[in-house]
Amino acid sequence: MTVGLTHYLVLSAILFGLGITTVITRKNAIGILLGVELILNAVNLNFIAFSHYVEGFLGGQIFALFVIAMAAAEAAVGLAIIMGVFNAYHTIEVDKVSVMRN
Repeated sequence: MTVGLTHYLVLSAILFGLGITTVITRKNAIGILLGVELILNAVNLNFIAFSHYVEGFLGGQIFALFVIAMAAAEAAVGLAIIMGVFNAYHTIEVDKVSVMRN
């Protein structure tokens, strides 16, 4: 049995579903960031799979590199924001941080 495009798309859909579930169900800000990373990885898997199986479509690899760079920047900025929120509120649960201060 060979691995085809459908296998990659099903795996990507599972990753995307797990990411959405994680973002919706977690109260912890770091858990939410991990869910966003799962979603971005699912998108990358789609880009690379289509780039491999569709003739002449090299844009998928380029887009995947941009998504990886964006995910790294998102992680750095997101963790910096979480550290700032923790210093101000002494918690990283998003339900307990409801008011922004000046």
